[in-house]
Order: sequence, then structure tokens, then C-alpha cells
Amino acid sequence: MVELYDLGNAWSIDRDFYLSLARQPRQRILDLGCGTGLLCDAYAALNHDVTGVDPSPAMLASARRKPHGDAVEWVQSFAQTYRSDKRFDLIVMTGHAFQVLLEDADVQATLATMRTHLKSGGVIAFESRNRAIDWTARWNYDKVLDSPRGSVRESRRFISMGNDRMTFELRYRFRDETLISKSELRFLSRRDIENAIIASGLCVANIFGTWNGEAFQEDSSEEMIFIARMRPKSHLPARQVSSEARTE
Repeated sequence: MVELYDLGNAWSIDRDFYLSLARQPRQRILDLGCGTGLLCDAYAALNHDVTGVDPSPAMLASARRKPHGDAVEWVQSFAQTYRSDKRFDLIVMTGHAFQVLLEDADVQATLATMRTHLKSGGVIAFESRNRAIDWTARWNYDKVLDSPRGSVRESRRFISMGNDRMTFELRYRFRDETLISKSELRFLSRRDIENAIIASGLCVANIFGTWNGEAFQEDSSEEMIFIARMRPKSHLPARQVSSEARTE
């Protein structure tokens, strides 16, 4: 399935957004859940100092084969347990990887990793799908990919939604076999994520609702794109936010 990953997840507008966050001539960048390293490779092509972290050795093996793979530090680790002496100007978690964090402890451990490794003045960015949207009605799709093994039909099928958890299935149908991957995602609310960010010692700088930088709309934005920073030391510990709270 790793061989098919980039075919079904080619360069897209979300990666343009994350690439635009690296504005300085050379930044130290951490990509948590880097997958096959498409974004890491793009950062490295711009001469940034990049570290890509992923728990899958197969994903990292593919990442190392990217055109600038030799310029990236690749680390096999979960985001929750990654540790390094490095401190980063930009930390990203893309591709809705935040939703793979199914337990509160995983969310807090990942945000703690981000906070621990963030430079003063640095930026954290990640996204999660807006729970207010009816995802069950728009989740399924079918598309055909051209792979080295010939045409393959990729299908995504919704299975169930309970509380804040969705289970779904990906199927890849080749001429001679079908590969099936079953997954679970968590759909936290904006308020829940904001509260987790604050509890980790960070602060929410902004929340966008589109990859073009439009403001988040609670009832219509599909994406919740969070920009977080280190909480200024002069500030008292922030209270948890209510559902009516506004971002800065």
C-alpha cells in the first residue's frame, strides 16, 4: 500500500499552505507523521533543515528515495514519544494525522512533543476535520490510479460513526488481488482541540477554515487549521475556552 500512497496523495493545496509557512531563508522544520516525505522533500529542496518522523519503516524507506531524501533526517518514531536535542522553527502535522490520535493521552503527548521541541518564536501547524460537517454523507469515493502494476481502483467506504470516532475502509483493487485497510479517526471539536493546546502550555494564534487562509466558520468550514505558538512567559495560565470563545 505504501507504493500507492503518493499516487493517491499527490501534491495538493494543503501542502502549498504548509510550504508557505517556511518563510525565512533557512528554517529548522519538524514534520510529525511525515509519511512518504513529500512535504519534507519540498522543504529540503528550499534548503531548510528538515526532520521527518513516522512510525512506519515502509513509509520512511519510500521517503528516503525522494529527490532530496539524503538531505532530510528521517526518524522512526511515534509523535507521542519522539525526542531530540533539536529545537524547531516550524513543526507541522499534516494529512489529518492529528485525527489518528484516538485517546486524550495521545493528543496531550503529541502536543507536549511539539511544545518541547519548539523554538522561542516558532510556529506549530496542524489540521483536523470539522466535526460539525456531515462527513458520513461525503466520505465515500472511487477513483482509478495508474500504478507500476497497472490500473488500480481505490475506494473509500464509511463504516460507522459513534461519539467522536469514525471507522472506514480503503480498498485497492488490482487485476489479481484486493488490498484492504481498515482505519479509525477521531473527530474532536474546535473547543476540545483549543483546550488541549492550552493545557499543553501553548496558545492558539489562529484557526483557518480553508487552505486559502479564510477564517474558520463553525457551521460550514470543512477544515480546522490550527496555528499555535509558545505561550508568552509573562502571561498567566490561560483558562480553557468556551465554545463561544474567539481566536486572536
